[in-house]
This record gives sequence, C-alpha cells and structure tokens, in this order.
Amino acid sequence: MTGVAHKLVWTGPRAALEAAATILTEVVGTDAVSIRKEDLLADDGAPDALWRLDGYWETAPDVTAVSTMLAEYVPGWADVAAPEAEETPDIDWVAHALAGLGIIRAGRFLAYGVHDADEVVALREAEPALIPIRIDANQAFGTGHHPTTAGCLEAIDALPDDNPGRLFDLGAGSCVLAIAAAKRWGVPVLASDIDAKSVEIGRENAALNEVPDKVTVIEADGFAAGEIDARAPFDLVFANILAGPLAQLAPAAAAHVKSGGRIILAGLLADQEAAVRAAYDGAGFALESRRDHPSWPVLVMRKT
Repeated sequence: MTGVAHKLVWTGPRAALEAAATILTEVVGTDAVSIRKEDLLADDGAPDALWRLDGYWETAPDVTAVSTMLAEYVPGWADVAAPEAEETPDIDWVAHALAGLGIIRAGRFLAYGVHDADEVVALREAEPALIPIRIDANQAFGTGHHPTTAGCLEAIDALPDDNPGRLFDLGAGSCVLAIAAAKRWGVPVLASDIDAKSVEIGRENAALNEVPDKVTVIEADGFAAGEIDARAPFDLVFANILAGPLAQLAPAAAAHVKSGGRIILAGLLADQEAAVRAAYDGAGFALESRRDHPSWPVLVMRKT
C-alpha cells in the first residue's frame, strides 16, 4: 500500500490492543497494523509503559464505526484511550508496519520477512532442522507475529512426525499455517479464505516458499465449497479465525473431520475459551492439548 495513508493510533493494555489488531485485520479490512510497546510520559513526568496500536487505511476510515465495533467485540476496550487520527507521508506503510517485527521462532519454524533473510540463513547454518517460512508485508492476516499464529505454529510443531493425512487450513489468510504443514510433512494442504485478496496473497506466498504444488488455495466461506467436501474427511484442520465463527462452525467441522482427526482452534480470547470448547464438546470433539497464553490460548481438539 503506497500513497497517503490515514492512521489511527490507540494506546492501552496489551491484551485489548492485540485483540483489536485481530478485529481490524480480519473484520474491518485494515490495510496494515502495527503493535508495539512504548514508554510514554505520565503527568508527573515519570515513564508510563503502555502499548500502542497503529492502524493504516488508504482511504479515511469511519472512526465512529470502527470504535463502535472494537468496543463491542474487544474485552477491556474501555481502558484504551480514544484514537488519534493522523495522515502519513507517501511511503509503503504495509512494509513499514511489519519491517521492524523481526523473526518469530515457533518450535522449529522461523517466520520472517525478506528484510531478515540473511539472519535466517545464519540461524539455519547453526540449526539445519529449522524450517523457514517467508511471509512478506501484505494485506493478509498471519505473519507469525501475532500470538494466535505463533501458537498454531507451535501446535503444528508438537504433532507427531508421521504423515498426518488430509489437511485443511480454514480462514488461511497469508497461508502461513498451510505452508508450515506442507514444508514440515511434504504433503498436500487445502487452504481457504473468504477474502479474494487473501486467496491471491496465499497463492503468492506458497510460490515464494516453494510449495505451490503442495498448497491449494481457494475462496470459500467456512466449509461451504465443493472442493472442501471432495477432500473431506480431514485428518487435521487449522482454524485461526475468531471465537464467534469458530463456535458456529463446530457442527460443520464435525462433519468434515474424520474420527480420530484433530482441529487446531485459535483466534479466541481466554475469556471466550469456555464457549468455544463447549461448542466443540457438543459436536463430538474432546480437548487433546492446550497451548497457554495470557490472552490467546490455542486448543487442539480431537474428534471422538
């Protein structure tokens, strides 16, 4: 994204801003987000550590509509300061938002952008078993820097080394999880997203990571697509989306996951976990493992 960008800046608690970053990216359609810790000055002049979330739009957003949505969906949003609006210079703000994020290591996976390629080469020379996943700045969710994506990568890494069978990445975004699975196991992975731009970017990322023959990316809403039905039942499904859709999709997941198969659930906040687990318990799944995080747990459920 180049050209004059419009930016909204929020400061507040980390958990609330991380949740807002997910909403902005997956629901609102923000062109880019950046979240980081900043030491601001309190009224008495002493450092006051807060977190800062920057959201970038190519065209001016409806600030009232965005604020209303965040207040409705983000726990603790009342503790976040009202946004400050800015116009920014003519640079690539997607790249700017992600360039300083660095390499994320999640199990044996290294998620990185092109700006960190040399460092990744050095890391792999020291540890050849590491699996690099290059995800450059773009408009699709999932670079590995958000705890939900990193947690899913860790969950994938913790699974057995045996061929897992048929795989499906639902709501794939950048396709980082599909790419991780394809590179780890060398098997085909079906990936889908409801957003056409994300589908395009997912295909580009699969080619960039040299697995275009393994990762098939389609446009679909949930499990509703002929190609998804044709490949089902799946042995392993990744679903890193939002708590509401996760719970709604539990019956469809049960219809598309084979007995003994797994689904990795992410994108839910800690206080939403009970409701999501109840939906999957009711659909015939049982909790196999849980990756803990103060705000963003990742659940591995197994169909009984």
